[in-house]
Amino acid sequence: MSADRSCIALVLLSVILASCGRPAGGETGPAETAVPPPLTDAQKASLQAKLPEPYRSADLEKGEALYAMCRSCHTYVQGGANLTGPNLWGTFGAKAAYVAGFNYSDALKTSGLTWDFATMDKWIENPRGLVPGTKMSYVGMKSPEDRAALIAFLKVNTSPAE
Repeated sequence: MSADRSCIALVLLSVILASCGRPAGGETGPAETAVPPPLTDAQKASLQAKLPEPYRSADLEKGEALYAMCRSCHTYVQGGANLTGPNLWGTFGAKAAYVAGFNYSDALKTSGLTWDFATMDKWIENPRGLVPGTKMSYVGMKSPEDRAALIAFLKVNTSPAE
């Protein structure tokens, strides 16, 4: 094969491969949501300063370390996947069972809860005590200081635009 034919073949192959997976007719399909870059320490401190006590003075690093218990069931970044539990992005201020397509328990769906600081604190302390019949198997966190650190971490990292 001549060099010209080889170049033409490569160009055609590139065009064919580049169009794989695209809808017919040249449509591009839905755009992917850009995930914002991670927050800087200064941004986190600024967001935390706006929180009510005891969350404003809670230890965010400790909260991040405590989140390790949640990580096997929940993601918290924008656009993150649902796992055994739902993605937590946008939780604060939302009604319970708000993530579309997630299979919540009937008990949580009908609870009427809104995820504010007080409700989140009660939930993390004892999910089954707050919502009997929930599918969440977490046993709870007894330390108010630990709950404050975890809640502050979640609030800062799941709703930074507020």
